[in-house]
Amino acid sequence: MLFPTGIFALFFAVVFLGHWTLVRVRPSLDRWFLLGANLAFYAFWSVEFCAALIAVGLWTWGVGLISAKGRSRVALWIGVAGTLGWLFYFKYANFFLQEIVARLGFPAPILDVVLPVGISFYCFQAISYMVDVHDGDAEVETNPLNVLVYLTFFPHLAAGPIVRAAHFLPQLRVPPDRYRIPVAMAGILILGGLLKKMVIANELATGIVDPVFRDPTAYGAWDIVLACYGYTIQIFCDFSAYSDMAIGFAALLGFHFPKNFDQPFRAVSLSEFWRRWHISLSTWLRDYLYIRTLGGNRGSEARTRFNLMATMVLGGIWHGANWTFLLWGAIHGAALAVERALGGRARPVGKGAILLRWLITFHVVMLAFVLFRAPDLGTVAALAAGLVDGLPSEAVTWRLAALAALGLAIHFLPPDLRERIEDRLRPLPAPVLGAALGLALLAILLAGPEGVAPFIYFQF
Repeated sequence: MLFPTGIFALFFAVVFLGHWTLVRVRPSLDRWFLLGANLAFYAFWSVEFCAALIAVGLWTWGVGLISAKGRSRVALWIGVAGTLGWLFYFKYANFFLQEIVARLGFPAPILDVVLPVGISFYCFQAISYMVDVHDGDAEVETNPLNVLVYLTFFPHLAAGPIVRAAHFLPQLRVPPDRYRIPVAMAGILILGGLLKKMVIANELATGIVDPVFRDPTAYGAWDIVLACYGYTIQIFCDFSAYSDMAIGFAALLGFHFPKNFDQPFRAVSLSEFWRRWHISLSTWLRDYLYIRTLGGNRGSEARTRFNLMATMVLGGIWHGANWTFLLWGAIHGAALAVERALGGRARPVGKGAILLRWLITFHVVMLAFVLFRAPDLGTVAALAAGLVDGLPSEAVTWRLAALAALGLAIHFLPPDLRERIEDRLRPLPAPVLGAALGLALLAILLAGPEGVAPFIYFQF
């Protein structure tokens, strides 16, 4: 079920009314209602995997009970290994069989595996719950219902943000205040997400990115250039749109999610980029992998650079079983290591130095995203060859170039623009606010192309 569809609008209306009614009259039933809504949302993709989702939730809850506050380190490792094993089977079993086992000369069957939507996100949340409960950073839940609602909560189930248990579970224990629904804030986030997804991301995808990456040999150099820049803008608009809408829908139900994107393409270093891009994943990798597992920067400088590279390579592999994702992570890891060696933490001085560092950072990110988007290394080679083969460019249009420029320009708007608009809208009477949001929604629907493509991060 996709956010920008009529069926989701109907679904959310039912959930909104049911949730707030139960909060008022029978709070004890509200969490059961939310769990049912979460599973209904997920059942639109797969009824069978709903049972698996519940099983992962009960596994997470049980491991948390046993390993709470350091009582059993063995239970924690079994719990994490079991969750990673579940993830490995669906995402990496065929890759391992074909790229490792088959290349060693052993018979390797191709497994008939369908990747469950959102598996990486709910597995990472499960791991964070088990680790945080073991370390005492989150309170252990004796009621499995709370853990199940936490893992399956539909706004973030399919593609994040990755919400920590210590942030979300306390919100379940106290009924939300129905008199303090942040309608203006939620409306801005949802409409902004619709604009980025339906108008910018979808049109860049269908107009230039998908055709060029599908067959680079049929396009000229400028088509390829715009497709590469266009995908960088597309993936930001697509993924940040989902995150914004998830935060907005959760807010309408009385739950607060942390920000997941903070104008990442205005970064002037790779380390700053990762503090702004997919913040919930980058902080997860930092806290649980880079610091807790690998040791962070507590060792030698060489060890620190190795830890950076390992973290980013594993972050790349997390996205999928493909050499292109591994290389995408390796590029970011190498760039972070080089940046650290050159003293990248020092702030640039002067506008010229800032501009130069921004250009370098943005283009490292953009070139790495070419690997991220390409289905295989052969496509990357074809894209590179197409830059010099002299074919005429026919797909480039002023509208596509303007949409790409608009997606980049978003990053240089005032960081507090949403709060400013919210301050203007909040005092409006409810009918006026509703009419304003409705007109904005109509304008977005008219401006975007027909149909809604799945969000990019659904495949991860």
